[in-house]
Amino acid sequence: MRVALGWLMFYAGITKVLNPDWTAAGYLRGAKTFSGIYNFFASPEILPAIDFINEWGLALLGVSLILGIGVRITSWCGAALMALYYLPILRFPYVGEHSYLVDEHIIYILVLLYFSKAGAGRAWWGMEDWFASLPFIRKNRKLKELLGGCG
Repeated sequence: MRVALGWLMFYAGITKVLNPDWTAAGYLRGAKTFSGIYNFFASPEILPAIDFINEWGLALLGVSLILGIGVRITSWCGAALMALYYLPILRFPYVGEHSYLVDEHIIYILVLLYFSKAGAGRAWWGMEDWFASLPFIRKNRKLKELLGGCG
């Protein structure tokens, strides 16, 4: 599940990175909930940073999940990103055109939060234990906990 969700996130991000015409502006300006903050995010001064966070945030979240490195922190960041995707399409109690309260973003949030608590990077195909054994990580307990939560 971690690798599959990682691929989904990586693909969503890298296709945005590789498309020079991609921007989050339309999505942000179409917000139905918290439209003030989302319109602020779509302002010309802020939009380049928002686009960068969307493109590279998704791509790096995917890489983290696929490799199983830093899953704890990237899962929390990914869950926050998914919440930011969920809110503008929420027209309570409907989400988008075909969902009632729960859509794919809520599922992603729950799965990512599960990954963060379950030590998903240490399990099957994960490289978190190896990463935690690197000297610069091993010497810094706080960094070790932040990136992987490995004992």
